[in-house]
Amino acid sequence: MKIEYYHASKYGNGAKVAEEFKRLMAAKGIEVAVHHVRESNPKALPTADLYLFSSPGRIGKPIGRARRFLKKLNLPAGTKYALLTTEGAPQPDKKTGRMPTEEEQAKWQRIRPVMNEILQGKGLVKLAEGRILVTGMKGPLEEGWEKKVEEFVGGIPILP
Repeated sequence: MKIEYYHASKYGNGAKVAEEFKRLMAAKGIEVAVHHVRESNPKALPTADLYLFSSPGRIGKPIGRARRFLKKLNLPAGTKYALLTTEGAPQPDKKTGRMPTEEEQAKWQRIRPVMNEILQGKGLVKLAEGRILVTGMKGPLEEGWEKKVEEFVGGIPILP
């Protein structure tokens, strides 16, 4: 099995997650090639059994470079994909100290829904999605993020 992993890491958090994913997959005997979207041609991607896409968020959406990459993708309908994004951790309201509910977070953090909309609009088939939280603007990643990557790996249905 071969996996092509494309990330749009700006501060290195997504790259760190990609390398952990690659390490976990290597332990299963699965080859993963990790690429930054700025160094890849979306119209000429190598053949793979699964494509994994990752983007940090900016104002609740995937960053522009990642959106443009996904919109230009040239993959056949039915191609399998997964998403593993790095998203800002919810912060308490500055006035009340109240943490936002899941519904409130979903209203403002639309990174994965936007990516899914683009990819499914091209006929691609989603196998899994996950998110790793980033505690500050530039990081660090949330505590226990490695375990979340491991759980994500275990949740991909086509993996041994």
